[in-house]
Amino acid sequence: MDIIKTKRFILRLIRLKDAKDLAKNMNNWNVIKNLSQIPFPYELRHAKQFSGKIEKEMKKEKPENYVMVIEIDGEVVGAVGAHHIVHGHKAEMGYWLAEKHWGRGIMSEVVKKFMAHIFTKFKLRRICAYAYPYNKGSMRVMEKVGMKFEGIGRKDMIKDGKFLDVHIYAKVK
Repeated sequence: MDIIKTKRFILRLIRLKDAKDLAKNMNNWNVIKNLSQIPFPYELRHAKQFSGKIEKEMKKEKPENYVMVIEIDGEVVGAVGAHHIVHGHKAEMGYWLAEKHWGRGIMSEVVKKFMAHIFTKFKLRRICAYAYPYNKGSMRVMEKVGMKFEGIGRKDMIKDGKFLDVHIYAKVK
């Protein structure tokens, strides 16, 4: 089943109607600066385009992207996704959370539940994730969920026209 409920949050598949909450909670430079390929300001049109595209793609038999939103008290306050999925092999994971929920351990719990779900759903052997060197919080999340530091990808990402290094973490089964 594609819904995960805990005492603190619900993880469920993204829907087009989530766009308003997504735009509201993602349109924050402190969130956006940690994400690749996300425009700032992040507007409702961006959220509608993304959520509509992903909702449609996840209906495919073998989607390349799979995104769940994080819902707290009826509001979508973040998301976690598997991207570049190679069924039976690997995926790249990304996530974000509204700043008002940082520092409470929510993201670590979300990522742990999400990884268990997609390892099974897509029969994965490897999940990797990236963090910019200044994003210590994300690196801590990856460590807390059992991902291992594999190295640094030099000038691996482009953010705001600048080439940035990334710290690479992975969990394998």
